[in-house]
Amino acid sequence: MIVRDAQALPDGSRIRWAEVAGRQPVRVYVHGLGAAAAPYFLQVASRPELAGHRSLFVDLLGFGTSDRPTAFGYTLEEHADALATALRAADVRAAQVVAHSMGGTIAVHLAERHPELVAELVLVDANLDPTEPALRPGSSGIATYTEEEFVRHGWDETLTRVGPHWAATMRLAGREALHRSAVHLARADVRERLRRLPIPRAYLYPEADGQLGGAAGLAASGVRLIAVPDTGHNIMIDNVDGFAREVGGLLAGR
Repeated sequence: MIVRDAQALPDGSRIRWAEVAGRQPVRVYVHGLGAAAAPYFLQVASRPELAGHRSLFVDLLGFGTSDRPTAFGYTLEEHADALATALRAADVRAAQVVAHSMGGTIAVHLAERHPELVAELVLVDANLDPTEPALRPGSSGIATYTEEEFVRHGWDETLTRVGPHWAATMRLAGREALHRSAVHLARADVRERLRRLPIPRAYLYPEADGQLGGAAGLAASGVRLIAVPDTGHNIMIDNVDGFAREVGGLLAGR
């Protein structure tokens, strides 16, 4: 594995990713809010069902090992464009993109704005619809604060409400990056964008959540819906076997 980077913004801010050599097509793994790609995906991507492909574990700008510029807007579109910069610097085209939570929402924008970069999309419990701010872990909780409040005390309060795995990577995030990304994510409305994409698409969600809202419309547009048992939101961590089996089956032979 090697770590690479590319300049993402005119101010010199750089986006970074860990890369594993292998065969085509390239697989790109994108993390969610307050996370980092390798801690969330490396274990499952090393499973026999998924291993062997050239794989990029990209840390979005503001998170993980990437730079945390405070002048960046951190909109979903800006995140998608910065991710596209990394993929072009890595000479990636027509990738299989596997993206969790906020990363999945960004991946929808990536596929729409930079269609040559994405050949197939696997969303992992991604945010498709707007949510009302509410004081709980996740983007909706962070969005209850103003940016000034979050930087001053909301970041510390948020860390006390999340589990240890999420807190470990959330501590690496820029506070402005975390808040602005959460606010934009809480407003995200990408369901119709996902339905319109002309590429193979799949959506994995926890079986325990029950039937996915709007499932009929997604299925009618060709999105494959897969309920994964014995898991919460972090499907790739909670059920490594199930995740590897389902995603490996989706991407096999492509």
